[in-house]
Amino acid sequence: MTDASQAFAEIKRGAEEILLEDELLAKLKTGKPLKIKAGFDPTAPDLHLGHTVLINKLRQFQQLGHEVIFLIGDFTGMIGDPTGKNVTRKPLTKEDVLANAETYKEQVFKILDPAKTTVAFNSTWMEKLGSAGMLKLASRQTVARMMERDDFKKRYANGQAIAIHEFMYPLVQGWDSVALEADVELGGTDQKFNLLMGRELQKAEGQRPQTVLMMPLLEGLDGVQKMSKSLGNYIGITDSPTEMFGKIMSISDELMWRYYELLSFKPITEINAYKEAIAAGKNPRDIKIDLAKELIARFHNDDAAQAAHQEFINRFQKGAMPDDIEEKNVTAVDGEIAIANLLKDAGLVASTSEAMRMIKQGAVKIDGEKVPDAKVKAAVESVAIYQVGKRKFAKVTVIA
Repeated sequence: MTDASQAFAEIKRGAEEILLEDELLAKLKTGKPLKIKAGFDPTAPDLHLGHTVLINKLRQFQQLGHEVIFLIGDFTGMIGDPTGKNVTRKPLTKEDVLANAETYKEQVFKILDPAKTTVAFNSTWMEKLGSAGMLKLASRQTVARMMERDDFKKRYANGQAIAIHEFMYPLVQGWDSVALEADVELGGTDQKFNLLMGRELQKAEGQRPQTVLMMPLLEGLDGVQKMSKSLGNYIGITDSPTEMFGKIMSISDELMWRYYELLSFKPITEINAYKEAIAAGKNPRDIKIDLAKELIARFHNDDAAQAAHQEFINRFQKGAMPDDIEEKNVTAVDGEIAIANLLKDAGLVASTSEAMRMIKQGAVKIDGEKVPDAKVKAAVESVAIYQVGKRKFAKVTVIA
């Protein structure tokens, strides 16, 4: 096993907060493999790169010789995690949870070593707890303590409903740590209340409290909001190599370093060398290409990464159109349709206001020619290839 101080330095990479640092270092110095827990509620069938920030950290612990427990919250998934929500989350059915859990297992083993990973389901112990056990667990905390949670506090102040069962979520997550006798639990910064609940319950049960390691929430493609499917700013790990490459190349140069820190497996020395190269005049685009190829190789393979890179060169650096342009029909009124409405109806933009903005930025083309202004209209029976930005194409037919 790696020297404790060296291991601690590696573990701290990208971490937002460790509670408590001295405690974790002392655990590492024992030289004994630690139980490292991270829980995931299978609320959707696919993971995105934001989810992998925690999984990457699990991999790091795994490589340092510790026992990694990938906890699937099939029980908590049916409660619905209230973290960051301003409304009660709709619980999933057991069938939904189990179906999603299977896809999670397939996806995480693109990062974790399956032979060295324990996959656990929290229904294993929660269902055995029974109603009497749940009531006893509920008695461990007060309503006042639960209302210290920022999201509960805000919802109450705004007169928004809080269902009683939502108070159980942090308690159940904490009890998972008791059941697993976790030494370390990983989570996002938005999970701090729940993660600390595990420490409290472990202390009450006479266990050594877990160390809490919180990772930052990864910003999405916009560089502002956290990566989220609902916001449309995500990179899915099941995205095609071409789509993944294009999305990564679209991020800002500043955001690229954030992605390197939280997603890349390259050593810090190599990333620092990249920064020095850019300071000496290297194009950041080339560094971004390396990041795109690394991530595509991880979730697909090396050949797919090389092919996606070549397609990017053909499409954008040589001005070629993609081979698989989607065909769309849009309906015109009175024989023609304004360009902003056409782009929205074809699914190339989310709104006409976005279309207007993209046109103003010179980011809209028709058959390779830049659209000069928003006054352009398309007539019925016209067929053309419309492009928005660098990655969005559609062959659009205007119909009556």
